[in-house]
Amino acid sequence: MSPSTLFDFTAAPDAATAWRSVDDPVMGGVSQSQFAATEDGAAFTGEVSLKQGGGFCSVRAPALTADLRGAHGLRLRLRGDGKRYWLTMYTEAGGPVSYRASVQPPADWTSVTVPFDALTPYRRGSHVPEAPAFVPGQLRTIGFLIADQQAGPFRLEVARIQAV
Repeated sequence: MSPSTLFDFTAAPDAATAWRSVDDPVMGGVSQSQFAATEDGAAFTGEVSLKQGGGFCSVRAPALTADLRGAHGLRLRLRGDGKRYWLTMYTEAGGPVSYRASVQPPADWTSVTVPFDALTPYRRGSHVPEAPAFVPGQLRTIGFLIADQQAGPFRLEVARIQAV
C-alpha cells in the first residue's frame, strides 16, 4: 500500500480548526491547549499544570471515515520540543479505549513511523491489557496527548499524517 494522506496541514492549514482539545479541566484540572494552523503546518500548544489533580492536555481530529485496512502504521512528519507525546487512536471496537504510542520528535522536522502493532490500549491513563486489539479498518479518530507529569509549556508541530 502506498502512503495515504489523512492530514496534510502544509497543504490545508484550515484543517487544524476542526481538531478539538480535551484537557484535564474535564476532571477538575487547569491545563489548557489548542491546535492551530502555523506557517509550517499546525501546532499542538499549551501548558500542562499539575494543580488540582490535573496533568494532561490532548487534541483530537474530527471523526474519520478512513479505512486503513492494508496499512501497517502511520507516518508522522513532526517537530518537537524535547517532551514526550502520545499518538492516540480510537476505534469503533475499542469504545473508550485509546490506542497509544509514544513519540518524542527532535527540534528539527523528522518523519516518525508508528506501526499499528506498537499501539498499547489505555483507558483514562491506565493500561488495559484485556482491551480488544487495534483494528485499522475501524479507526474513528486520531490525536495527540501530553501527560506523565510533564508540567509547563509545550509545543508539538505537525505537518502531515499518512497511513503506510
